[in-house]
Amino acid sequence: MQLGSYLKKGVVCAVTLTMLGCASLTSQKENDPLEVINRGVYNFNQKADKYVLEPVAKGYQYVTPEIVDEGVTNFFSNLDDVVVFVNNVLQLKFNQALSDSGRVIVNSTVGLLGFVDMATGMGLPKHNEDFGQTLGAYGLGTGPYVVLPILGSSTLRDTVGLFADTFVDPIQQIDDSDARWSTIALKGVDTRADLITAKKIADQASLDPYEFERSAHFQRRNYLVFDGNPPMDDEDIFGEEN
Repeated sequence: MQLGSYLKKGVVCAVTLTMLGCASLTSQKENDPLEVINRGVYNFNQKADKYVLEPVAKGYQYVTPEIVDEGVTNFFSNLDDVVVFVNNVLQLKFNQALSDSGRVIVNSTVGLLGFVDMATGMGLPKHNEDFGQTLGAYGLGTGPYVVLPILGSSTLRDTVGLFADTFVDPIQQIDDSDARWSTIALKGVDTRADLITAKKIADQASLDPYEFERSAHFQRRNYLVFDGNPPMDDEDIFGEEN
């Protein structure tokens, strides 16, 4: 990619991060000022999932042997470890970075390009880090809740992070556009197939699935940003004020 293109993208990121910083530096609350728009996108996503994504995912799951399905999931997980490694370094988590670089080396070689997860059994566990978490680790607030077309729940901070991660995502570095988009599509189908059971549980868990998913997203992201130990706020300690 040309240097000028990187600079343009960097400027977009910088402007957006400035807006985020002004909006909030520490808040992890369920900030949803765009709820009307978000619900519209959410309803579109639900219909797209019902009539297109879920049937395709079920078809993929039906025709794909379990061992192959697991191998494809492992392959994409191995590519994701490259993104995880970079964000570990950015967060100064050097021990995790060393572990995740080891995962990539082991799974890319002994693990047959990542189709077999050999690293986990060798004491190199899978981690979950992205640039949205990196921004949160440095104190940047979530910004408003955003429902992205097809991709689903996000926030302004995590949307910026999603964009930033494309700079190091191996899939995004594929020069051939047909190959790149085919790989992205396969990853999406494989991911959706792995979530079939979870989606059923989520649909049955609340009278308002939109609110359920929004709350679950904020809680999960807060959990990840603080590595499983999020700080308590006043309401957690004293209870909600009357």
